[in-house]
Amino acid sequence: MSDDAPAGFAPHFKKSGLTDPWEPLYSQRTETAVHLGLRAGPAHANSRGFVHGGLIAALADNAMGLSCGVFLEGVTGLVTVGLSVDFIATARLGQWLEIRPVVLKAGRTLSFCAATIHADETLCARANATFRATQPPAEATP
Repeated sequence: MSDDAPAGFAPHFKKSGLTDPWEPLYSQRTETAVHLGLRAGPAHANSRGFVHGGLIAALADNAMGLSCGVFLEGVTGLVTVGLSVDFIATARLGQWLEIRPVVLKAGRTLSFCAATIHADETLCARANATFRATQPPAEATP
């Protein structure tokens, strides 16, 4: 099984302890979003050998938050307020799993995003999320 990524994808620029066991992860930055992808392997599977829904939810959350951040300046981070995922079809080992976010609204307080998740171009899930922006701490005045 090859873990090579399609053209336009590079090793993911944002590492975390949660996603480290799922490496290699890939991302593709556009002017309006950050797409995430991986070649599904054993570390991504549930006991039935399908890509685990928790992995799909976590990566969709990651991609949608990063995508909202593309539009926000001066925000130190985004915290997930709500996340929903609808599973439509099964993603299987060996398939290229790709999360494709679309930012619906990026605001200084709340941002909204949707994403479709594809396994070798077959729609396998869709997700929606709401994020709260975190601001740098205000400087104390003497």
